[in-house]
Amino acid sequence: MKKIGYLLALLLYTYFSHAQDFGAYKKELFIQGTDTLRYRILYPEKYNKKKAYPLVVFLHGAGERGSDNEHQLDLGASLFLEDSVRKKFPAIVIFPQCPTDSTWNSFITKSDTTEAYNLTLNIVGLTIPELLVKQLMDSLAENKIADKKRIYIGGLSLGGFGTYDLVIHYPDFFAAAFSICGQANVKLFTENASRVPIWIFHGDVDSVIPVQPNRDLYKALQKIGAKNVKYTEYPGVNHNSWINAFAEPNLLPWLFSFKK
Repeated sequence: MKKIGYLLALLLYTYFSHAQDFGAYKKELFIQGTDTLRYRILYPEKYNKKKAYPLVVFLHGAGERGSDNEHQLDLGASLFLEDSVRKKFPAIVIFPQCPTDSTWNSFITKSDTTEAYNLTLNIVGLTIPELLVKQLMDSLAENKIADKKRIYIGGLSLGGFGTYDLVIHYPDFFAAAFSICGQANVKLFTENASRVPIWIFHGDVDSVIPVQPNRDLYKALQKIGAKNVKYTEYPGVNHNSWINAFAEPNLLPWLFSFKK
């Protein structure tokens, strides 16, 4: 019965996401040498080119990879189109798209145990799509399009992995972050990024990405006294915990409350 409910919720969420008009997200390309990052960008209402705005970058999951510059908007993009959100939190929002043959972070090994696998995460450099995302953010900040003191990142599933990875590699760059059903190297995150405000989300019956590593991360951050760390675990929720996370009324107020 739980599995049927999970599938129904996922189908309904996907249906309404596709029904949404995402035309306000402009199609763009960021080209560095022979590498290209496809992304969609949403500007604030009454956008002022002379003003630097907060920047939110959202990394999609594995299922939204591709080259159409469209499917990365399937999950999460509608949140930032809500009238109340656009009025209360004027910001530049970017949804980059990862190619099908790549990922938002490097996976150097496969292991039969979650513990061993966790130890291999985040210990090597960025993938090309990750590097392009970082370079795009740098460009927007350097050109004073984005406010360098208010740069935020979030992601779901594979994008949750990428969120952790970028925060671990560039802990001084982000004002705050949120990760939905992702996974990080607990040791590296606590050592390098404990000062970054982060809200962690996961479903307690996630059959795709185990919940335990995020429980361990939260406990480790609490143990060292990390400030501004939130953890929300949804009982009976499978891998689609993004539905619950996007419905959290305090997610965006919490995120935008931080400034470097």
